[in-house]
Amino acid sequence: MLKITYNGTAGEQRWTLCGQLSGPWVEEWRSIWERGRTESNGRTCVIDLSDITFIDERGEQLLRTLKEDGARFVARGIDMRHILKHLRSKTKPSLRRSLAHLDRDGNCF
Repeated sequence: MLKITYNGTAGEQRWTLCGQLSGPWVEEWRSIWERGRTESNGRTCVIDLSDITFIDERGEQLLRTLKEDGARFVARGIDMRHILKHLRSKTKPSLRRSLAHLDRDGNCF
């Protein structure tokens, strides 16, 4: 489940996402983002991910695309901040795919 809340001001568009950015909710969020971006009129676009509990690989790919579109992110928690830091690299695979190659002790196999 994903809850999306929107708040727009003269200088900013802000979406707050709560829940899981995975499965069918990835395309739902993509659709909402694309509609909102057409109405941005140069406003800063901020996506608050502080209440996201899970992101799958497709969700992570979408966040990378939104970042390339100029979105700014707000996050709290070490996991979410690590995911956002990982998005900065265009050449790295998704964080989920990278972590899949590690065993429980952090060793590659």
